[in-house]
Amino acid sequence: MPRYTLKIEYDGTPFSGWQRQADRPSVQGVVEAALARLEPGLPAIAAAGRTDAGVHALGQVAHCDLRKDWDPFRLAQALNYHLRPAPVAVVDCARVGDDFHARFSALERRYLFRLVTRRAPMTHERGLVWQVPHPLERAPMQEAAAHLIGQHDFTTFRAALCQAKSPVKTLDTLEIEERACPGGQEFRFHLRARSFLHNQVRSIVGTLERVGAGAWPPERVRDALLARDRAACGPVCPPSGLYLTHARYDPDPFARPVRTDADN
Repeated sequence: MPRYTLKIEYDGTPFSGWQRQADRPSVQGVVEAALARLEPGLPAIAAAGRTDAGVHALGQVAHCDLRKDWDPFRLAQALNYHLRPAPVAVVDCARVGDDFHARFSALERRYLFRLVTRRAPMTHERGLVWQVPHPLERAPMQEAAAHLIGQHDFTTFRAALCQAKSPVKTLDTLEIEERACPGGQEFRFHLRARSFLHNQVRSIVGTLERVGAGAWPPERVRDALLARDRAACGPVCPPSGLYLTHARYDPDPFARPVRTDADN
């Protein structure tokens, strides 16, 4: 069976997460239902990251095995037709070898968290950011974030029900970008690692928000990390601001010119 990889974008608001569930809507379930319209009885698909309920994606990667030898561009267009009206889109598609696995072949994953500080309610981006009404200071948050870079035991920043075999992870990048937005400021947290623990990003950002608000000194984040105790963590922020933006592979299956309708 030919194997294809899909780059998928979605608004996670109406879903219980990526992973298929029997009684709740999921992104995986929606994509598999679209595939079933093309070829019924296919095996389950796999993804680079199992995003939680309400978490979004700009660059989720999944792979599927099909019976038909599809042109990747045609496959993407057919899937997008059957995905409507769900807020899910296949933005790229490529044929890959049988040894490619969306989860196990990934060399790193990148996440973005968007936090907006303003008192006026969000309108156009409601559900797409985490909004707080008070101002934040970027410099102390970046100082605190530096304590988390590198290989550490992240027990403090993992969910109690996390199923990872080890809490030790290497966080390669944690950068905080600040930009003006109407009525306030937006802070974008960029995180990069080979893999993440369950709730790790939301736990980190929720803790750094306390630093930016002046409720925690930056050194307390270091102490919380070293405590290896979930009770030492700050608040876990909501999923609305979190995006899976990229999964890296070598070679990159999508590294080719993107075909357009003009090529037909």
